[in-house]
Amino acid sequence: MRKPSPETRRVRHYSAMRLGAMVRKEFLQIIRDPSSIAIAFILPVILLFIFGYGVSLDATHVPIAIIVEQPSAETASLTGAFASSDYFDVTLFSSIQDAENAVRKRLVHGIVWLRGNFAQEVLSGNTAAIGVFVNGVDANTARIVEGYAQGVWATWLSEFAASRGRTLDIPIEMEYRIWFNPAVRSRNYLVPGMMAIIMTLIGALLTALVIAREWERGTMEALMVTPIRVGEILLGKIIPYFAMGMGGLILSLAMTLWLFEVPMIGSLPAFIGLSALFLLAALGMGLLISTLAKNQFVAGQAAIITTFLPALILSGIIFDIGSMPAPIRAFTHLFAARYYVAILQTIFAAGNIWPVLIPNALALLGMAIFFFMTVRRKTSKRLD
Repeated sequence: MRKPSPETRRVRHYSAMRLGAMVRKEFLQIIRDPSSIAIAFILPVILLFIFGYGVSLDATHVPIAIIVEQPSAETASLTGAFASSDYFDVTLFSSIQDAENAVRKRLVHGIVWLRGNFAQEVLSGNTAAIGVFVNGVDANTARIVEGYAQGVWATWLSEFAASRGRTLDIPIEMEYRIWFNPAVRSRNYLVPGMMAIIMTLIGALLTALVIAREWERGTMEALMVTPIRVGEILLGKIIPYFAMGMGGLILSLAMTLWLFEVPMIGSLPAFIGLSALFLLAALGMGLLISTLAKNQFVAGQAAIITTFLPALILSGIIFDIGSMPAPIRAFTHLFAARYYVAILQTIFAAGNIWPVLIPNALALLGMAIFFFMTVRRKTSKRLD
């Protein structure tokens, strides 16, 4: 193998010096700009606190009204079953009219109505019906409350029949298991999913302001007349923000594991490597925005519209992609956060399931290559 010539070694040496100087310049600029540090390290903490403690899709301690027309031992037993459940907070009402007024005033979210013949029907072995009314303004909560009420009712019927030495005449007995999230805690997938939002903000929003800020301050013209190459300029801007993004990722992971106690089944190296791949895609998207928009305000707005909002709405963190219309499902493939959320949910809940991780990783790699090639093509050392 032929050794490089002294001239080649000299060129590489000067290129490394220029790149090192560019990276040092960017780090100094970051230190002098508190907003960059806040976005990278303070904003993740705030978002994780909001989503970890303030946002929950679990319906617990739902206030409901119970009406007992004819008190008896059986009605007291069923009322106690509802009251002892962690899913309900029970308030007793004397009439259906009072309970309906409470629903209208949003004091309770549902009504359980035990009519006067309830105890008689139960003791005689006939079908005893209870009335369940649910406020359907919040459709998701309504479905959850309905399911919880049916579960309490079925459990009480089984226990009541067993206490009488009878068996329920049910032709099918269902045994169910919940995989990957046995506790059914929404925090176990909301908090890891927030890492996609955080990495999108750090990667896209910060870098979207980088080159635009250079143009506004007039320092881009100074860079153009130096011997530094376009590739070195881009690398000098990517490296510092990549380091900041990985720092924000480690901070978010520490809060997820130790503060919110979200288990991670997969391996840490797989998580770090795939997260770095997503960060590169986000950095490339931000650089492309800042290259096309030479104004910080325009670049910031474009970054929020094209990266942050899709990452929140179309990535599957909160809204199930499978439930979306077919055109919207196809549209979600254009956003890197969709693939990263699938990676996060798999690593945290199921482990290193490579048939799921590899296709999503390849999609992120393709996006990163596309963005960086486009940025390189759009960036030139000309002032026009």
